Amino acid sequence: MTRLQQNYRNVLLGIRNAEAAAGRENGSVKLVAVSKTFPAADIREVYAAGCRDFGENYIQEWLAKTDALADLPDIVWHVIGDVQSNKTRYVAERAHWVHTVGRLKTAQRLSAQRPSEMPPLQVCIEVNIAGEAAKHGVPPESAVALAAETAKLPNLTVRGFMCVAEAGADDEALRRQFRRMQALLADLNAAGVAADVLSMGMTADMQQAVACGATHVRVGTAVFGGRDYG
Repeated sequence: MTRLQQNYRNVLLGIRNAEAAAGRENGSVKLVAVSKTFPAADIREVYAAGCRDFGENYIQEWLAKTDALADLPDIVWHVIGDVQSNKTRYVAERAHWVHTVGRLKTAQRLSAQRPSEMPPLQVCIEVNIAGEAAKHGVPPESAVALAAETAKLPNLTVRGFMCVAEAGADDEALRRQFRRMQALLADLNAAGVAADVLSMGMTADMQQAVACGATHVRVGTAVFGGRDYG
């Protein structure tokens, strides 16, 4: 077993332990391995260990990886970075999930550009849960309305909400942010949109996210290692 494969298994074990500690069903939380900046060969290694869900932030980099890994038919691509208007067509044509819909215009473009022969694109509305100026997403008070409008579009399926919690927040603040996300999901269902996904929690705050109802955790560093952005 390679180092990356062992890392992947360690993270999975951590998720299962977090599920047990929270009294949740084993396997109720999906790991999305965040592979941005890492080569296709690393993804292939982790795939061989059993991972199928991979998250990418940078569209141009991700496009090259979809070509390099086209022989892996059951790989599931999650776009977890901001989708600019000039990149929506690529995402609509190749992604399975988009976690970062923060504008109705983006949703409309993704729906219009999704090929008719493909299943609906699975989307989450990105919520700027801590109101940080440097982060994307809608304010919490606008999230349910945007999700309800997006759910009317023909080639998308709204699955729920995504957030990036405040960096450096203590456990209490993290739990407060994640619980607000949980409440938003309940509000969305009450508004008539059947949604079941909370994409929240990363390497540093995964335990708290699972305790507060996360269904998808996005973990990069603990799987692939530290990143060199140079």
